[in-house]
Amino acid sequence: MPNLYRQEKLGELIAEELSDLLRTRMKDPRIGFVSITRVEVSGDLAHAKVYVSVLGSDEERRNTMAALKRATGFLRHELAGRLVLRHVPELVFKLDLSLEKGAQVMELIKQIEQEHAQQQEAQTGLPAQPDAEEGRDQTTDSTEAE
Repeated sequence: MPNLYRQEKLGELIAEELSDLLRTRMKDPRIGFVSITRVEVSGDLAHAKVYVSVLGSDEERRNTMAALKRATGFLRHELAGRLVLRHVPELVFKLDLSLEKGAQVMELIKQIEQEHAQQQEAQTGLPAQPDAEEGRDQTTDSTEAE
C-alpha cells in the first residue's frame, strides 16, 4: 500500500528543487516564465507528473514545453544529486491551465456583477449602493475628524 504522506512530501520536495533548477541552472532561451504548480508522485515513487504554468502566448507555451521535455534527463540527473533517494522518479511535464481558467472565471464573475449593478440602476433609477465596508470607512474617517 502506498504511503500517501511520503508521496506528498516527495512531490513538494521535487517541486521546490525543480523550481530552483529552472531558475538557476536552465540556460535554454525557449524556457519562458515557468512556475511549477504541483507534482504528483505515483504510489511506487517511480513516476512524477510535474504540472507547470507558463506565462505567454500559445507558441511560447509550446516552445517551453518542448524545452522542458528535452531537458528532462538533465533535470532528473540534477535532482539525483540534490535528493537522497535510491531512484529518482521519471519526470513527465504537463501544462497546467488552471490559473488561466481561474482568471477567466473571475473575469466572468466581474462582468456579471457589473451587469447586475446596471440592471439595478436601471430599475431603481439610483446608482448602485457602495459596498458596506466603503461606507463604514467613510463614517469612521468623519468621526475621527471631529
